[in-house]
Amino acid sequence: MIEINIINQYNDESKYEVIIKDIISIAYKHLDLKNNLLINIVLVDNSYIQELNKKYRNKNQPTDVLSFENEDIEEELGDVFISIDKVITQSLEYEHSFERELAFLTLHGFLHCLGYDHQDLDSEEEMFLLQKEIIKNSKYTR
Repeated sequence: MIEINIINQYNDESKYEVIIKDIISIAYKHLDLKNNLLINIVLVDNSYIQELNKKYRNKNQPTDVLSFENEDIEEELGDVFISIDKVITQSLEYEHSFERELAFLTLHGFLHCLGYDHQDLDSEEEMFLLQKEIIKNSKYTR
């Protein structure tokens, strides 16, 4: 089982919760995870994620998603920050739905918290293939 805490600092919309919980549940099953886990998803705006990006990655610009893996407590995966402003602009830019973009970024952050990354070509290929498989098996395809 996975517990998903959603902290919406962006607005009071509740439509995000269904998408976030759905894609994480699909990924949890796809990965055949058995242990009880906890993940925090924090929805923010561009200015907040830019502050985090500057502080932790030394990049003074907004980004779409930032993940902070919790290495201290095995059951608590970590925190995923998603810029809803970026979800909106990227869904328009990539010509797909808001729902698909939010699902993709949530999945991307979730996989980072599980230890997947894209620091080199092999790990990037593994992570992106996994993302593609999970999205393909969801209703959030293009």
